[in-house]
Amino acid sequence: MHTSVLLKELTDFIAINPAGIYVDCTGGGGGHSAALMERCEGNARLLVLDRDIEAVERLKGRFASDKRIIVIHKNFADINVALAEAGINEADGIFADFGVSNFQLVSAERGFSFRRDGPLDMRMDNTSGEPVSVVVNTLTEDNLVMVIKKFGEEKFAGKIAFEIVKRRAIKSFETTADLAETIKKAVPKKFHKKRIHPATQTFQALRIFVNKELEAVDFLTQTAFSFLKPGGRFAAISFHSLEDRIVKENFNKLAQTCVCPKGFPVCVCGVKPVCKILTKKPIIPNLEEIDNNPLSRSAKMRVVEKI
Repeated sequence: MHTSVLLKELTDFIAINPAGIYVDCTGGGGGHSAALMERCEGNARLLVLDRDIEAVERLKGRFASDKRIIVIHKNFADINVALAEAGINEADGIFADFGVSNFQLVSAERGFSFRRDGPLDMRMDNTSGEPVSVVVNTLTEDNLVMVIKKFGEEKFAGKIAFEIVKRRAIKSFETTADLAETIKKAVPKKFHKKRIHPATQTFQALRIFVNKELEAVDFLTQTAFSFLKPGGRFAAISFHSLEDRIVKENFNKLAQTCVCPKGFPVCVCGVKPVCKILTKKPIIPNLEEIDNNPLSRSAKMRVVEKI
C-alpha cells in the first residue's frame, strides 16, 4: 500500500475552508485527498489530477461514492487546462506530492525499480512519450553523461555512460536488472554503500529526464498561486534536492519585495510580493513517521499563501 507522507501536516496547512475548492495535483493513492475531505463539508469540491492512468482508475474507484470529488487524467503541468475543464476559476488550496508512488515502485511492469526486474519504462504516464529503454539505447555518450550528472548528481556519470554505450553495442538494454548490473560494474566497489544500490542515482536521473519532472515542478510552483483565491494556500512536498531547490527558489521569488540595488534611497522597481511564505524552514517528517515509513525520510514540504 502507498503511505501518504506528512499527511496531518499538509492537511493542517491546506484545510482552511470546510466549504472550499481544492486541487490535488498528484492524486497517487488518494491519502492526502481523503484526509482533506474528511475535514470538509458537503458543498466542498476537490479536483484530483494524476498523469498515471492506473492511478486515475484507482482513485475513481476509491472516491466513486463522493460526489464532491472529480478525478481526471492530467499532468499537473497542465493545471490550467484541468481547471478550465472542471469549471474552476480559483481554489482555496492546491497541493502536490512529487514523490513516486509505491504502486509504481512495486510494479515490475512499470520499470521504476531495479529491485524488481521488468521492462525499462519508468514513464509516469505510460500512454505517451518514450520509455527509458529508448534513452539508454540511443542517447550519445556525452548526452548520457549530462543526464546522469544533472538529474542524478552522480559523480561517476562518465564511467556509467561509457559502460552503457559499450554494453549496448553488443546488446540493447531491455530490462531494469540488466541496466542496474551494468551501472553497478561501472561504479568502483569501494564506493558501493550497504543500503544504497549503486544504480540509485542513475535510475533517478533517467526517470526525471524521461518524465520531464523538473520542468513540470518549475511550471507548477511558478504558476499555482495564480489559481488561488486571496488567502489561498499552495503546498509542495519534494523528495530530493533538485525538486526542493526549484520549489524554494520559486517561492522566494513570489514572496520577494524590492529588488532595487541596496544603495537606492527609495524603491523604484515596483516589485511587490504576491505570496507570503508560511514555512521559513521546510516541514519534515518526525522520527515516528520515518520509523513507520522509511521512504518519507527525505520529504520536505514548503507552503505559501496568496496575498
